[in-house]
Amino acid sequence: MYGDVILDHFRHPRNQGSLESPDIVHEDLNPLCGDRVRIEIAITDNGTVRAARFRGDLCMISQAASSLLTEMITGAALDDVADWPQEKLLAALQEEIRPSRLNCALLPLNVLKAGLRLFSASRS
Repeated sequence: MYGDVILDHFRHPRNQGSLESPDIVHEDLNPLCGDRVRIEIAITDNGTVRAARFRGDLCMISQAASSLLTEMITGAALDDVADWPQEKLLAALQEEIRPSRLNCALLPLNVLKAGLRLFSASRS
C-alpha cells in the first residue's frame, strides 16, 4: 500500500524520543484524524540544527514523515528550514500522498515551522 521509504521510517523510526535540553519545542495535532506530534530541536551556536527528535501518537504517514523530517533537518541552517516548501518533504517520502492524507504527511513540518516562528519571535 505504501512505498519503501514510508514503510521503513514507520517500522524503524529515526530520532524518536526526547532531547535532554531542547532549544525549540512545539507540539500540535491534526484535528481531522487525531494525530499529535511533538518536535524538539537543539541548535548549535552558529544556527544549525544539532539534533532533532519527535514523539507522539501518529499514523503510519505522520510517523514516517516525522522520522524523515528529523533526519533531513539535522545539520541544516534554521533559516533554510524555516523556508522549506512542503514539496521538499513530500518528495522525500517518495510516494504520492492522497489529498485526504496530506495533513498527516505535513503535520511534522507544520509543527516544526510553528516552533521556529515562536522561537524567532522570542529572540526578537
